Amino acid sequence: MTDAAQPQDHVLIFDTTLRDGEQSPGATMSHDEKLEIAGLLDEMGVDIIEAG
Repeated sequence: MTDAAQPQDHVLIFDTTLRDGEQSPGATMSHDEKLEIAGLLDEMGVDIIEAG
């Protein structure tokens, strides 16, 4: 069995809240709110936080 075929022990979490979260009409976040969300995502163990 190759490495690619072996089961993974970790699910990679890739969050786009900070990039896509404001795409809905009327949805906005202040700079401080974005920092707070990023901190909470980090505390939760999110692997990749995509900001835009």
